[in-house]
Amino acid sequence: MTMLTMSCVRVCSALTAFRMATRVRSLHSVPGITVAQIDEEVAKLLELKAQLGGDDGKHQFVLKTPKGTRDYNPKQMAIREKVFNTIISCFKRHAAETIDTPVFELKETLTGKYGEDSKLIYDLKDQGGELLSLRYDLTVPFARYLAMNKITNIKRYHIAKVYRRDNPAMTRGRYREFYQCDFDIAGQYDAMIPDAECLKIVHEILSELELGDFCIKVNDRRILDGMFAVCGVPDDKFRTICSTVDKLDKMPWEDVKKEMVNEKGLSEEAANQIGEYVSMQGGMDLAERLLQDPKMSQSKQACAGLSDVKLLFSYLQLFQVTDKVVFDLSLARGLDYYTGVIYEAVLTQAGVAPATNETQNGANAEESVSVGSVAGGGRYDGLVGMFDPKGRKVPCVGVSIGIERIFSIMEQKAEASAEKVRTTEVQVMVVSAQKNLLEERLRLITELWNAGIKAEVMYKKNPKLLSQLQHCEESGIPLVAILGEQELKDGVVKLRVVATREEVDISRADLISEIKKRTSDA
Repeated sequence: MTMLTMSCVRVCSALTAFRMATRVRSLHSVPGITVAQIDEEVAKLLELKAQLGGDDGKHQFVLKTPKGTRDYNPKQMAIREKVFNTIISCFKRHAAETIDTPVFELKETLTGKYGEDSKLIYDLKDQGGELLSLRYDLTVPFARYLAMNKITNIKRYHIAKVYRRDNPAMTRGRYREFYQCDFDIAGQYDAMIPDAECLKIVHEILSELELGDFCIKVNDRRILDGMFAVCGVPDDKFRTICSTVDKLDKMPWEDVKKEMVNEKGLSEEAANQIGEYVSMQGGMDLAERLLQDPKMSQSKQACAGLSDVKLLFSYLQLFQVTDKVVFDLSLARGLDYYTGVIYEAVLTQAGVAPATNETQNGANAEESVSVGSVAGGGRYDGLVGMFDPKGRKVPCVGVSIGIERIFSIMEQKAEASAEKVRTTEVQVMVVSAQKNLLEERLRLITELWNAGIKAEVMYKKNPKLLSQLQHCEESGIPLVAILGEQELKDGVVKLRVVATREEVDISRADLISEIKKRTSDA
């Protein structure tokens, strides 16, 4: 390459970088733009700058997060903490205890558990004799934990990061590193009671978070397998066809059918029969009708699944959640380890959940458009047995809350609203009205800290009163404890309510109880 050609390439690249920089600067004025979208554009600009290098042609080190990951600022973390607290509170309300497992597992522990998604597992380099992989979810490590410790019953929740080599879609809450929040019930219990409680938990969490209208889709792997059998799907194609059906929430039926026939080698007749069934939605009434269906009634597997779905809906009625639950034959969930009931919660647009009466594909499209899965789970009775040396099975059922998707929605709502998000929990700021009162401020804040009160003081000897009060207003600190020479003489502290600017003198001896009383509801 000639010097002239190299110069032309650098000029073109520099112009591209300039245009991108201009675009990034202009994004801040675009209505409805999210922080995640701006971060994506900034990341692209930084990558281009790295390719350009410096004037001497050397590669420049670029400060950026890896693809599919992100940092969280204090405001974002405050929102996350609020969501976590809501979820953990619900899990504890349902008598769950918590565990933790390593962030990486033996590669063989994870191999063969995720069907076609196994290609998304992050493998680590050999670190001295053990082939390791980053965990893909929390369910398989939980099953390994049960088998290894010979635990036959437990109700547990686990909140931790998992890793997938997926194509990230940051703006939709899809990452390569992300949190999962799992709730699982392991043990031999009467049919459908634990399964119904898992759905009740999903209903409680999504209702409390106020994300918008939602719908919980329910199906059963035995119904799917029975359906595939009566439609003429060969046994060895069950799992791969199931993975294709699982794409119906992202692709139209014609494209799904094309994949089944052209890529998976299924006959067109079998695909058409599957198409008739997966278009059905309903409730207990649909389960009853399918039990009388000439084809489905021929499959013992399907009948067992349909009977359990009927029983499940009877418990869901007692739990008062049937208004949000729909029996949907298109729900497949592609993971290989599911053996019975499966479910998925989706947010819906226009504030209208899908009708619970049987509908054909697309019948209520304008009323109910899925805007993303926010929870999913099901029954996996055989997974623990895969790890047990003697093959002993421990029946399990659980649900995973799609926390990153929820975070994205909550962040967008926070940006759209004028409501200020507090990033600290400081209850009172200790300030001085005159100079040379640093020691008195430090004495008072020590008393407050020792009493368990969340308090803050400025790291200056003689801060201006106005700047101290402005900090309280900007940070959302509700109370100010003001010390001045007169207050010290009188043995009082002036307590100021930031919101109303009301001030009252409180004796030093009563200050702690007064602050606790005023902040107990905050």
